[in-house]
Amino acid sequence: MVYNDFQGIKLSALGMGNMRLPVIDGDDSRIDKGTAKEMIACCMDSGINYYDTAYGYHGGNSELVVGEILAEYPRDKFYLASKFPGYDLSNMPKVKEIFEEQLKKCRVEYFDFYLFHNVCEMNIDAYLDPKYGIYDYLLEQKKNGRIKHLGFSAHGDIDCMKRFLDAYGKDMEFCQIELNYFDYIFQNAKGKVELLDEWNIPVWVMEPVRGGQLATLSDEATAKLKALRPNESVPAWAFRFLQSIPGVTMTLSGMSDMKQLRENIKTYETNEALNDEEFQLVLDIADEMIKKTTVPCTACHYCVSHCPKGIDIPFLLKLYNEAMVAGSGDFIAPMALASIASDKQPESCVACHSCEKVCPQNIHIPDELRNFAVKLGRA
Repeated sequence: MVYNDFQGIKLSALGMGNMRLPVIDGDDSRIDKGTAKEMIACCMDSGINYYDTAYGYHGGNSELVVGEILAEYPRDKFYLASKFPGYDLSNMPKVKEIFEEQLKKCRVEYFDFYLFHNVCEMNIDAYLDPKYGIYDYLLEQKKNGRIKHLGFSAHGDIDCMKRFLDAYGKDMEFCQIELNYFDYIFQNAKGKVELLDEWNIPVWVMEPVRGGQLATLSDEATAKLKALRPNESVPAWAFRFLQSIPGVTMTLSGMSDMKQLRENIKTYETNEALNDEEFQLVLDIADEMIKKTTVPCTACHYCVSHCPKGIDIPFLLKLYNEAMVAGSGDFIAPMALASIASDKQPESCVACHSCEKVCPQNIHIPDELRNFAVKLGRA
């Protein structure tokens, strides 16, 4: 197992994410405890020492099951991470209540790593609002030894991350972002990595294979990868990409079966960063994937100045692209839309077509906004 240094401790470069544990009869809230126990035992035997869970995973049951299984191991043999569930604004006034509940569910006296969960456009104002006392309370828990390392996860854009860092960055020890070769340009994960580097904050990775999208590629793309590394699996390329990025300390994979787990463990027996040619190849493959599924908006903003409703069309098309790529599993677009005024939503378009007349990409903007509204179930 490859290990990385973090403040004097050795963290396995691959961490066990517990958002996609095996379940019974397809019910996400019913975790298959027997298989989960077997998987964690395999992790322990292979040298994985980082386990990530959260308040809302598996309908609230991930913390319970992970806590129950890890309780069978000495406390100094693993590092446990959980998060404050700020993705639900109703939780904001309940930080103390929730934190105490999480410790009990996980059967621990402290969290090795604890995060502000899912900092994004929807909740950034609440996270920064001192009336909720979230920041002060979590710093107090760190002072008391109940949180060893404090950080945050982010699904918001760079401006959103900057706001959070400007307020709390001096106390953030790590940051978890969605990082993979698809999102390196598509979600500007590259810019996020650079921002965190400016703050000297190490990167924790979530969605290394984008929920499985990068585990299986087209025959053409697969052939290109095999031509350069004949013995490397397609999913392994996604992990090798991450091994190529300075600052990446922890890569979390939400592994849901033993086969997937063993394959990822095998990959992390070595650190084999991509060379320049290989790095560019995966970015080119991602670019081709993006072109096939997204609206080619370049965010020139010509359309905005011609919209009688003042709709931020490029932002909406960016969210639409994310929704198209993510499919039924999309959650970023709905969260981001929650931060926008009701008269600036996709369905607010009056189809006057003024925007189309100035679009350099000749996008049929009203049609795309209506498609977005339909996808959201609003049209």
